[in-house]
Amino acid sequence: MTHRTIVALAVLGVVGQILALLFVAAVLGDSLGWRRPLHVVRSALWGYELWAAFAVSSIATGGSLFFSEIAGFVPCELCWYQRICMYPLSIITLLAALRRDYRIVVCLLPLPIVGACVSVYHLLVENGVVGQSSACFVSAPGGCATKWINEFGYVTIPTLALTAFALLIELLGLASVENDATERR
Repeated sequence: MTHRTIVALAVLGVVGQILALLFVAAVLGDSLGWRRPLHVVRSALWGYELWAAFAVSSIATGGSLFFSEIAGFVPCELCWYQRICMYPLSIITLLAALRRDYRIVVCLLPLPIVGACVSVYHLLVENGVVGQSSACFVSAPGGCATKWINEFGYVTIPTLALTAFALLIELLGLASVENDATERR
């Protein structure tokens, strides 16, 4: 059961990475004059950006709780910082989506940006590019470099977190652009 859930979360992570890359490709295409791909993304998500952000942040929150509470993986210090950036998003995006309040999006964007930076740093620590601090060794067995999961040869917990934060940056960014366009009309 636990391994199947880990694989399912890893598959969701890979799907999220593909979606994030497709969105980046659509934005790059738009900057090169190919308006159609970004228009398709905008029209598909129009009015549902906050609901999509709620879904992503809720899955990420549930996944992190699964890893610590059911799988028994002890969250390290860097995991806690990522959780601090993710957990409020699942509540605030739900409330914003229910109220259709797009004004708060600009205030929410720093959370996934900071979380993504922590995830990148965590990946660097995990892969031995950057050394661990002594606080990492105290916070969890093996420190912040412990790879509790390693699905498909690269999907680890910080990879999943970075994927969620990247999707949230894109969705909240799109929501802020759509909000600006709506306010101008």
